[in-house]
Order: sequence, then structure tokens, then C-alpha cells
Amino acid sequence: MRIAVNTRLLLKGKLEGIGWFTYENFERITKQHPEHQFFFLFDRPYSDDFIFASNVTPIILKPQSRHPILWYIWFEWAVEKFLKKHKIDIFVSPDGYLSLKTDIPQLAVIHDINFYHNPKGLPLITSWYFNKYFPKFAYKAKRIVTVSEYSKTDIVNCYKIDEKKIDVVYNGANIAFSPISEDEATETRVKISGGTPYFVFVGAFNPRKNVDGLIKAYSIFREKTNSNIKLVLVGEPMFKTKAIQNAFNHCPFKDDIIFTGRREINELRSIIGASFAMVYPSFFEGFGIPVLEAIKCEVPLAVSNTTSIPEVAGNAAIYFDPSNIDSIADSMVYLWSNESLRNELIKNAKMQGEQFNWDISAVKLYDSIMRSLE
Repeated sequence: MRIAVNTRLLLKGKLEGIGWFTYENFERITKQHPEHQFFFLFDRPYSDDFIFASNVTPIILKPQSRHPILWYIWFEWAVEKFLKKHKIDIFVSPDGYLSLKTDIPQLAVIHDINFYHNPKGLPLITSWYFNKYFPKFAYKAKRIVTVSEYSKTDIVNCYKIDEKKIDVVYNGANIAFSPISEDEATETRVKISGGTPYFVFVGAFNPRKNVDGLIKAYSIFREKTNSNIKLVLVGEPMFKTKAIQNAFNHCPFKDDIIFTGRREINELRSIIGASFAMVYPSFFEGFGIPVLEAIKCEVPLAVSNTTSIPEVAGNAAIYFDPSNIDSIADSMVYLWSNESLRNELIKNAKMQGEQFNWDISAVKLYDSIMRSLE
């Protein structure tokens, strides 16, 4: 069988959530199924690190698609032409974009539809494109994969898609994420926070991540506890950052807030593993990979009680209302003051993390691809 895969988000050194989903699943699927020929469709020069097996043929299709107009051209012209010319049996798109012109079976991985609920959280043209075309992609797809039961229900309710058409394939976490030794934790704290304990947040600084709310809650936490615990924010800015800057400027403890920028996996594992706890105040998640990474590192969690986050965190976290700053702060105080609770959450993390595994995900994704051809 000839399987084409949209791999335009496989960017060396710049893998984000969808890129990791693509990488982890297709590294396994291509190696486990040498009977199939895979065509990886890139929109720019690629790294040989992403050519996982001899049955993978890399293809560069122009133009580079990093803008709504170019997305349209790439999927409706370049991809459609390639699928037809090379007699592809199925097109798999891990970021959910499809070609509306082709009649070849297509599988769309729609991780979430946050843009449907929060259209103002994106640049205007991006929001317009997503809300115009993703409903069309959902209808066009032979099957849809999403990454949580929450997202499945959301797609069914908002797009009126038959739930039987949607398969849930959970994200996993990179194998690097695991508990660290006390020596490594001490060394990391010295490097990151001068040896002081810290809360950690990991994620892109876009509005739905609620980083400004976390900074405000941290101020309240410090005022209530007189603790010297710092706040470490790992990630790079996206879209609007004015609210974050304002919250930071008005924080009386700004000297104890550390922005690390984006970090690679091994560093990230150390930063999470050495933390006192992770606080994750996102308003909306289709999954929430940083939450799972903290679980795999066996770190206590205080997280939002919204969308998919409770599905991922289970009993390895305590919960707060992300729209209530006092609720976030109270959860931080509760974790800080309760060692037995922290130990219980760490114990629960060992079991919670077992249900999220890339080996399982790859099998389920392959099964969904095969079902798309029925």
C-alpha cells in the first residue's frame, strides 16, 4: 500500500506537540510495517533523522506552507497533484489539514478545536482559516483521529460528526521523561534557580495557557506563605504577550520569576523533575502534553479542572478553576503546605502514566489508517 503522510511539522530542533505526535507514531509505524511504502511530504528541506526506514520516501512540495494562503495552495494544489500522480492509497495528515479536491481516502488528526471556542486567541486570518476549513476537513475525512475523549466529544458536538467516525489515540511522552536522582535535582536547581525550590510551568505563552493568571496567582501565593519558592516559566512567546508582560511588571516578586525560553528534551526533563511541583493553569487543552511529562517525571501537579486536563492528570493532580486567580493560588498554597499530599500525588503518578504510551498509540493510529480504507 502507498501511504502519504503530511510531515511538514517534522522540523529538526523545533518539534512541538503535533510534530512529536507525527515523529513518535510514524517512527514506529514505518518500521513495524515494511510491507507498505510511505511518502513523507515536507514543505522545506528535511532532516535525515526523520527518514525512519528504507520504506520511507521523502518528498518536498512547494511552496513552504506557513500562512493561510500558502496552506490552501499547498494542500489544494501541491498535495492534491502529488496524491493523484503517484496513485496514493491514503493520505494521513497529523495536523488535520486535508485536500478538499481529492477523492483519495484521507485521515485527519484533529488534536483539538480550541479555535472554535476561542477565535480571538489567534491572528485574525489564522482564526478565519481554521474556522472556515476545519469543519470541511472533518466532513471530508474518511476517519478522524483525536487525542482525548474530551476532544472527541467536542468535535462531535460542535461539528455534528458521527462519533463512530472518530478514534481516540492518546499522546505519549518521550521516553526521556522519567524521575531524576536527587543529585541531578540539586544540580538543576542550582543552575536554574540558584538552588531555591520552584514551581514550574511548561508551554507556549499564548493566551489560552493563562500564564498571566499564573503570575498573578504566584504573587498571592507568596503574600500568603512568605515562602521563597520561585516560579520557572519554560516556553517561547506566541501571539499576544502584553497581558503576561503587564502581570510580570506588577508582580512584587518579579525577581523570583525565571523565564528560561524553550528547552530541549533532556534539559526539560531535568527542569521538570527538579521542580517542587508543576502548575498548569491552561483554559483549554485537547490533551496537555506537559502535564503527562510531569506525571512521567513523578512530580506533583496542580492543574486546571477544564477540558481534557483531568482526563490526562487523573488522581496525580489537585485541581483549580483557571478563571479564578485565588483558586490557582490556593492550590499552590495547598501543595506547598502538605507534604503527605505531595507524596500521594507522586505515588498516583506512577500508575496514571502507564496508560499513555507511544507504542500503544502507534498501534491504534495504524488501526485507524486501515479502517479508513474499509
